[in-house]
Amino acid sequence: MFTIVNYQMITFVNQLNLVMTLEHLNSIYSLVKTPELFGRYITNSHIEKCLKKFPQSLISTIGYSVENRPIYSLEFGHGPIKILLWSQMHGNESTTTKALFDCFNLFETNNVIPNSILEACTLCVIPILNPDGAERYTRINVNEIDLNRDAQDLSQPESRALRTIYDSFQPDYCFNLHGQRTIFGVGDLGVSATLSFLSPSQDDKRSLTANRKAAMSVIAEINSVLQEEIPNGVGRYDDGFNLNCVGDTFQNFGVPTLLYEAGHYPNDYNREEVRRLMFIAIMKGLEVISKGVDVSHYNDYFKIPKNSKSFYDIIIRNGRVIDSGSELTDIAIQYKETLKSNMIEFVPVVEVISKLDHFNGHKEIDAKGSLVMNAENSELKAGYENDFVLVNNTKISPFI
Repeated sequence: MFTIVNYQMITFVNQLNLVMTLEHLNSIYSLVKTPELFGRYITNSHIEKCLKKFPQSLISTIGYSVENRPIYSLEFGHGPIKILLWSQMHGNESTTTKALFDCFNLFETNNVIPNSILEACTLCVIPILNPDGAERYTRINVNEIDLNRDAQDLSQPESRALRTIYDSFQPDYCFNLHGQRTIFGVGDLGVSATLSFLSPSQDDKRSLTANRKAAMSVIAEINSVLQEEIPNGVGRYDDGFNLNCVGDTFQNFGVPTLLYEAGHYPNDYNREEVRRLMFIAIMKGLEVISKGVDVSHYNDYFKIPKNSKSFYDIIIRNGRVIDSGSELTDIAIQYKETLKSNMIEFVPVVEVISKLDHFNGHKEIDAKGSLVMNAENSELKAGYENDFVLVNNTKISPFI
């Protein structure tokens, strides 16, 4: 069903001597970035303002959410290779939506490289699949269903909208675009997983089928470009099989499916740097497919280290708490993302108090043996929100 090598397209691209380099993508990014979309809270009302700028012939409404919000799709290109992309299946995972609109702007520039993609490919893109979850900044939809576990039951209108467009469009490739928490690192390298990828399994045996190898090969080439920008900053998700997941289901249908995950870049809690990197990753993936996928690269996919749950937002090292007496311990603090007045607030919560030798903090503070207390100068406890802490009676506000 999918195209591994499109020789006609290879000839076309070679004649133009086109190479989508990191330098090229970075040089044009500032020109195509969508200024109306910023931060973590992205909803239908945000993207509807942006959609008005595009030819309305590109835009369709493919269904409606539980609360009757429209689910939009855009179609670009007219080539024979069909690629289906969707974002914000989880409503609070908005980084890839921002990156998609940056890609849309590039598609409309008449630039030779996106034009070569659009000559080879037809793209069907759903920028927000879960508009009710996006409105509430929740992973789930308004019926408290995780749409990425609804691929078999199709119990929700959003799930049915995706399946209907899948059936009618009949894609050759799928891009399943997500965001991941700040807890993930790359293997045991002590580096944050800024972007992560997966070629989902399509059966319990995790068989290396032709379509899985095709997805792996595309990911391997994306990774080779990203390594120039974020060395060791790319992770690989575990490929345990779950047919309830959309990616596993579409892979099971024989269509190469790529899972993209936007993670954490240092000090980038609005995920604007990650947005740029995701833009690069999406464009590179499209370019690789447009030229024809060389499946011999699939082994390089396994060189990408697996994701590990190895990070906290903040770790206060070598502190003492009331219960520890003179014994030194570490305090891990994780941000709770809370929607308030249409803004995302990052509320620091004490996650765990323990020695954390095998964990890393995106920010680390050395208490140097001092007593660490909460803002009321009383005992620090796991699960408590703390706007600041007292280290040896000195107020420290290490938070956003």
